[in-house]
Amino acid sequence: MNPPRRQPRPQPRALRAFIGTVLSVTLLGGVIAAGAALIVVPKAAGAKPLTVVTGSMSPTYDAGDVVVVKPTPAEQLQIGDVITYQTRSGEAAVTTHRIVKVVFAADGSQRFVLRGDANGADDPKPIQAVQVRGKVWYSVPWVGYLATAVSSDIRTRASQVTAFGLLLWGGVMVGTGARDRRRRPPAPA
Repeated sequence: MNPPRRQPRPQPRALRAFIGTVLSVTLLGGVIAAGAALIVVPKAAGAKPLTVVTGSMSPTYDAGDVVVVKPTPAEQLQIGDVITYQTRSGEAAVTTHRIVKVVFAADGSQRFVLRGDANGADDPKPIQAVQVRGKVWYSVPWVGYLATAVSSDIRTRASQVTAFGLLLWGGVMVGTGARDRRRRPPAPA
């Protein structure tokens, strides 16, 4: 009876190739997931991704997080909801805070009293329903740091270079795999 054969130790080159493949697939999966979470899903749902630039909603949303805001009718909003609203009606500047109270003005119109989670007091003035841009649907942590750190032109160029780099890396990985398959000796019959 022959002694059992020992399994050959993995070659360092094969191990490096395996680790490289795992890292590549993980990176590509992360890029695809981030793209879906920040571009595809919001676009399909009519939502809008916005970068948190202050710590007023910390620890729920920290500066640098991206919140995805979905348009929501004011009558569906309730205490505890986090909403994004125009600071002044008709202007582009927005703020994201939590509804702490719903009040009605003398004319019967609905108003929202808001507060940032990190703030010790309510916002100075209740906002009108017309100022509400939507309710926070979900958030993606830290991604906003990149968006706020660089200008729009640099972001565009960086995304193009990144896409090209990922395609190039994918091509190298496919080419390396094909080359390695050709070099392997045929399996004994």
